Amino acid sequence: MKITKFPQSCIIIESSETKILIDPSTVEYEESFFPVWQNVDAVLVTHRHSDHINSEVLQKLNVPIYSTSEVQFHFPNLKINIIKENDILKFGDINVKVVHAIHGYVALAGEVKENIGFIIDDTKTQLYYTSDTIRFKNDYKANVLFANITAFDASMNLWGAVQTLKETGAHLLVVLHQDVGKIIYPKQFIQSYLKEQNINYIIPETLESFNI
Repeated sequence: MKITKFPQSCIIIESSETKILIDPSTVEYEESFFPVWQNVDAVLVTHRHSDHINSEVLQKLNVPIYSTSEVQFHFPNLKINIIKENDILKFGDINVKVVHAIHGYVALAGEVKENIGFIIDDTKTQLYYTSDTIRFKNDYKANVLFANITAFDASMNLWGAVQTLKETGAHLLVVLHQDVGKIIYPKQFIQSYLKEQNINYIIPETLESFNI
């Protein structure tokens, strides 16, 4: 699968047949993103915070959107295909399992009561996209972990991401949620910590593409 990174936690996953956009954000949005986002088969949104959903842009896209009933409630201007934990979605040659996620409490941004992650499988690679989630007991397995890492309790910290990587059996950690804010780790600290732990990782830049 080919991955293209956009600001904050937004990525496009591209197989030989299918393109899926996940968590298109208001963070550092540029008009040049629009034609790229328009050219996908589906949009997946994990939760209602604006750094994970750009409702104004999504309203203009002619692409089906899949998310929770809470997202639909907060963005009635969007036509959402409602999904929930344990649903299995199929987009071309990609299967997506909707999985549990628990967002830490953030009063200013609004409490997230319904949060989901995704395990994405093209039969060759399994990718676990965590959403903003604290750690919780699960049996998820994947080859690659896409983790939204922050330095406070809204989502996984760096230590937690490494533990989750080991538990899933993944061989690669992709670090997301690093574009803006005072609650992220310095990049050099992340690099140093992950090297000490012998973790294979990528901290992708905006518009960087890579294959997994």
